[in-house]
Amino acid sequence: MKKQIQHYEKNYYLFAFSLFCIKGFSQNEKKEVKDFKKNEIKVNALYLILGAFEVAYERAVDDESAVGGSVLFLLDKAGDTTSGFALSPYYRFYFGAKPVSGFFMEGFSMYQNATRNSSYYNVGYYDSNGNYVYGSNYNKQEKVSALALGIGLGGKWYTKRGVMFEINCGIGRNISISSNIPNTDYNKITGKIGITAGYRF
Repeated sequence: MKKQIQHYEKNYYLFAFSLFCIKGFSQNEKKEVKDFKKNEIKVNALYLILGAFEVAYERAVDDESAVGGSVLFLLDKAGDTTSGFALSPYYRFYFGAKPVSGFFMEGFSMYQNATRNSSYYNVGYYDSNGNYVYGSNYNKQEKVSALALGIGLGGKWYTKRGVMFEINCGIGRNISISSNIPNTDYNKITGKIGITAGYRF
């Protein structure tokens, strides 16, 4: 019985010592991530190539999560769209070993506003005298705005000097669409993609 008690005492002391070591390690680990750089500004290089300018700012909440937002302006005409901008706030959760780095998942919202030249066709009809009136084409400038919610994922890496590189993509659904031209159908699905470079400070 005495040997059994001594065995339990040894196990207890070993367990207590292990907890002390783990606690000390956790404190050191926590202390190491307190001083990391929490602010970040970046530009989407892919959109620059495609004719748009997107800049984003991100702020770390802790070593595993961050909040941020991006704003995009259309520089070149894209199809029938002559001008436009988008505003997209987001929240991210990171899975990398370094603070706010590596693989991440995000939830985002996006407000888009665009102006485009649209062509429409009036269907022919019969007037009150029974004469057929042929349909005709006409052009009109359309202003469209949409609000979307979505999810995304990507990866982020940075150097000791604060230079960062990021790849991301996301898909969302437009929950609200408005237009100055009524009865127009729009795609409910929207998205975003980025190959981004920036600086952490």
